[in-house]
Amino acid sequence: MNPDLYAVEKECYLGSLCEVHDSGDPWYYWMIMLKNGNFDKTTTLCPENGRKVSKIVTGRTFPCFGEDCMNQPLVYHNYSRIVDGEHSSLIGGFYGTYDLDANLTAGVDGKSFFTVSWRKNLSTGSWIILNKLTTSSKYPWLMLYLRSDAAKGFNGGYHYSGRGIMKKLPESPNFKVKLTLEVIQGGGSNSQFYLLDIGSCWKNSGEPCDGDVLTDVTRYSEMIINPATTSWCRPDNLVSCPPYHISPNGEIIYRNDTSRFPYSAYHLYCAPGNANYLEKPYDICDPYSNPQAQELIQILPHPEWAVHGYPSKHGEGWIGDARSWELDVGALSNRLYFYQDPGTKPAKRVWSSLNVGTEIYVSSQGVTAEWTVSDFDVLIPEYDKGDVRAVL
Repeated sequence: MNPDLYAVEKECYLGSLCEVHDSGDPWYYWMIMLKNGNFDKTTTLCPENGRKVSKIVTGRTFPCFGEDCMNQPLVYHNYSRIVDGEHSSLIGGFYGTYDLDANLTAGVDGKSFFTVSWRKNLSTGSWIILNKLTTSSKYPWLMLYLRSDAAKGFNGGYHYSGRGIMKKLPESPNFKVKLTLEVIQGGGSNSQFYLLDIGSCWKNSGEPCDGDVLTDVTRYSEMIINPATTSWCRPDNLVSCPPYHISPNGEIIYRNDTSRFPYSAYHLYCAPGNANYLEKPYDICDPYSNPQAQELIQILPHPEWAVHGYPSKHGEGWIGDARSWELDVGALSNRLYFYQDPGTKPAKRVWSSLNVGTEIYVSSQGVTAEWTVSDFDVLIPEYDKGDVRAVL
């Protein structure tokens, strides 16, 4: 009768269906994350930067139509099945809505909607994942990602053990990501479409996370390819810029160096809410989106990142420009600024989540994003063999 407890039990049950009973290894599978940005500030369901609070007092605005605006969605499954034809294939998927009063058989006009389906790419052996996400007036902030997560241990945004597909975790600066992406519909001007979103967790001291939500910090880096997304980081708005930029040759360029800092390479930066030595000016990340504090750096297509295989200008990889990418994610992620307490040993940047998809951020009207992802692979060096090995 409790949907929150039921969701956990359901996930454990579905995971058990994939378990290999004659092996000591855990089971491995792709994850698809669906999230709703509604937040009822009158509840105490979400901790603030890892701290339980009796009453939420914040100047931040969140969508919420009233009590129960943080409900679980309705989800309907099309279980995977073999389809016979000239070439047999395996297809499956699921779909649903957050609007609990919706009658999907009568159409989805004015209602939130999501659908994910998969089929085998018979020419490459890869999966082709088709995604579609629609917001509504009640649910204007929705997210949908295909995730390559750690097979065990923490993964991005969570302080409990997950079950993803990566048996060996990528670490900066030595890994790459390959994928093919086709954006069919963009999701409007507020669709922060991530060519790649990478997530990890380490403390401000540089130590690995251990599940202590008071001191753990979720760290994200996200490349947004929607050309409608502008740079909030500007010479007249340094609060949305990281304190410094690291050039491809390792030179540090501070954000107040207006003649050299690449402001248009950044959408925004926000700092963890449990950091004690922040450099002014600064802005704190949303304190409620994770059980612990979070740090976020969002980057935009720019020549600074093109050296690592990322888009160099707005519009590359967007609607009508489907591409296969080989991204030197390790090298780029090693250049990004992340906060750390002064005098502490630099953290190992080990990434437990790699995501592709969109975050439609508080759309004023219902909008739809649609895209396909295929040939998604993570490449990690095999130092004992001197080559690069695909791990997925």
